[in-house]
Formats: sequence, structure tokens, C-alpha cells
Amino acid sequence: MRCVIARFPFDLTKSGVLETMKGVKPEQVIGESVIIGRRTYPVKQVGQVITRQDRRDFSSGEVLRAMRQLGFTCRGLPVAAPTPDLSPMRRASALLGA
Repeated sequence: MRCVIARFPFDLTKSGVLETMKGVKPEQVIGESVIIGRRTYPVKQVGQVITRQDRRDFSSGEVLRAMRQLGFTCRGLPVAAPTPDLSPMRRASALLGA
């Protein structure tokens, strides 16, 4: 599959990505992630390994789009739990740990 990441065209295949990521130790996942094989990798790490570019050169959205099109499972940012409506005094107390 041909895709553009950071204005550079890449011909990616699912088997090629699996082979490239083989033996790469996953970093700690904080935000968006991609499941490759049995491991969960941060999106920026996957993009850096498969494109050999600096992480600042591409967005996570570009890599997520390419990985979804190849059939990998992608996870977005965790959704924050809704906070109950509190009065300003109770909200301040909750922030202070009381």
C-alpha cells in the first residue's frame, strides 16, 4: 500500500511492518498506540522505525491512518472520566485532596 508520511511516499505492507518491528522492544504507551503482533507500541515509535525519520517530522495521525489501512488494531487517546458538577468550593477541595 502506498501512503504518504511527512510528505514522503512509502510502500508499506502488513508483512513488511511485522518484519520491521520484529525484535523492537516497545516503549511505554502513554497516548495513541498500535498493536503489532502481540505487542502494543506507541504510534510515534512505530512511525520512527518504519520510516527511519525523526518523530518530530510526522504526526501520529499519519501513522495511525496507514496502520489502520494495513489492518492493524489502533487505539486512540484514553477518554477521561466525566467529572460530576461540583460547586466551586467542593471542586477546590477535591483538587487539594480533601
